[in-house]
Amino acid sequence: MKLFPFDEPISRRGTGSLKWDVKDDELPMWVADQDFPVADCIVKAVEQRAAHPVYGYQITPESWAKAYHDFYLDEFGWDFPVDSIFFATGVVPVLSSSVRALSKEGEKVLVLTPCYNIFFNSIVNNRRIPSECEMVLENGTYHIDFADLEARMADPDCHLMILCNPQNPLGKIHPKEDLLRIAKLAEKHDVVVLSDEIHGLISEPKKKYTPYLSLVTKNCLCATSVSKGFNIAGLQSACVICPDEKIRAKVERQLNTDECAEGNVFAYDAAIAACNEGREYLYDINEAISRNRSLVKDALLPYPNVQLIEQNATYLLWIKVDGTGLSGKEFAERLREETGLYLSSGHVYGKGGDGFVRMNVACPLPLLEEGISRLVRFIESL
Repeated sequence: MKLFPFDEPISRRGTGSLKWDVKDDELPMWVADQDFPVADCIVKAVEQRAAHPVYGYQITPESWAKAYHDFYLDEFGWDFPVDSIFFATGVVPVLSSSVRALSKEGEKVLVLTPCYNIFFNSIVNNRRIPSECEMVLENGTYHIDFADLEARMADPDCHLMILCNPQNPLGKIHPKEDLLRIAKLAEKHDVVVLSDEIHGLISEPKKKYTPYLSLVTKNCLCATSVSKGFNIAGLQSACVICPDEKIRAKVERQLNTDECAEGNVFAYDAAIAACNEGREYLYDINEAISRNRSLVKDALLPYPNVQLIEQNATYLLWIKVDGTGLSGKEFAERLREETGLYLSSGHVYGKGGDGFVRMNVACPLPLLEEGISRLVRFIESL
């Protein structure tokens, strides 16, 4: 394992970084991008493309679809038809386009909460109604309330579910048996399942997630990208995988209508390089994140008024803080004001999110240690 390249801090201030557009004394550990360097193979691919003096419109090369196919087959045992994959500029555009393509205004879109807050934007901004099935926290871990889930699927106004697999912000890999239960209920109630799997590449070593479409191929689709695992979100490169021809036609048409189906000059080459040449880099990133997760866990053990929720995926930690007497929003606001540590408040992630904060630990060790120091100092001050 070669952790040393990942522990050298890289200054991102003054680069137009959304994450780092903060005050000089603030430490941002909120938005979901990494502070690790990009894999050398990706840098090389981008530099080679940049060396060509013309940056015109691009077509989607066959090698791009094959790279994704081979990567998911080798890493997760998921063998999907190569012609079932098509390009998108991001997972969020896929969510919004799919909401428009697969539901009607005024209908409900089902989500498991707490979930990625932008799900609500894609639903509400398109004049649909979120139907929130709150996951149950029990003995330090989350599980799905399947009785509530089925009741919501049975609602005649609900025809679409957005699944987060693994679940952000909970850091949870949904067990195979749970995914199969979701699929069975979706088939029973004629609900299309859109599985957002952008965080699937980051997990505890040897605890890989199960792609939803590796279990079922009808009445469902997957939106994913190598961007979270390989830290290339700024290149706007994602994909949709959908063997169901009827759904694929609807969503692909809507993405084209929304002008979200064409990549920039670097989007394809970077993804191909990641899939074909970046495996060892990804394994090392997962080791580094696992180490960081453990360091935060150990640092919080002496403080019974906060609780790091057990998790096995993503680089986003979910921390229960209502034992301090503060809501998640109050905790995050005061933490930032008093220490400069910038975490996300859990209340934005829907039902069950208040009383929590989310912490991004995809960063070099010196930054992590500083973040832990500020967090612990604040907890001790309460």
